[in-house]
Amino acid sequence: MSDIFREVEEEVRRERFEQLWKQYGDYVIAAVALVIIAIAGFELWQRYEQNQSLKASETLIAAQDLAESGDFSRANPAFAVVARDAPGGYAEMARLSEAGALVRAGQHDEAIQIYKSVAADDSGPLGSVALIRAGWAGAEDMSKRDLQTLLAPLTDPTSPWRHAAGEILAFADYRAGDTVAAMKEFRALSDDKDATDTTRRRAAAIAAFLKEGGMRNFGTVPPPAPAAPPPGTAPPNGTPQP
Repeated sequence: MSDIFREVEEEVRRERFEQLWKQYGDYVIAAVALVIIAIAGFELWQRYEQNQSLKASETLIAAQDLAESGDFSRANPAFAVVARDAPGGYAEMARLSEAGALVRAGQHDEAIQIYKSVAADDSGPLGSVALIRAGWAGAEDMSKRDLQTLLAPLTDPTSPWRHAAGEILAFADYRAGDTVAAMKEFRALSDDKDATDTTRRRAAAIAAFLKEGGMRNFGTVPPPAPAAPPPGTAPPNGTPQP
């Protein structure tokens, strides 16, 4: 008797399943197909990203080699291509490299604009590095006030970049001829225990250099004494030497 009930129950289940399949089977098939397509698409996208990254890496390295060799006319367009088209961090690396090549080529204003652009797009360490590089690129020509404005995001007492920014501002005072202020700032950096050992040693050396007079003009070197005439040559208004 139990076998009959079991058979009837299985038949009812089969009929219900067939009805559900007829009603929803197409949706199930479509959902499975979408999952398969999504997985395949993701794998293709990953492969595409890898290829793009490899291409960007090769182009970036080639551009850096050109810049190292001094061929800036070819390096800078290559950097620009990577900065425009490359994925991930390659674009930012290319922009920094392009700005560095411009600095080496003497085009400081153009380099500073790129550094500012990178800093505007990134509020993290990359943007801070860009501001420091912009500060050094403009240290020779920018006024201290402009440098202070440029480096303002880094000079907060809690900023880990405050020492690097302070070094640039101290150099700006030295360049402007304010040796007393520059020496004071470098001395403060050398005494700051929160600064790195390298920064402290460099600041101490510069402060000592400035204390001793720095690049102060100590006069001119006297001209060398005239060479003695060779034997047998008559000196001016004189008789020949034996």
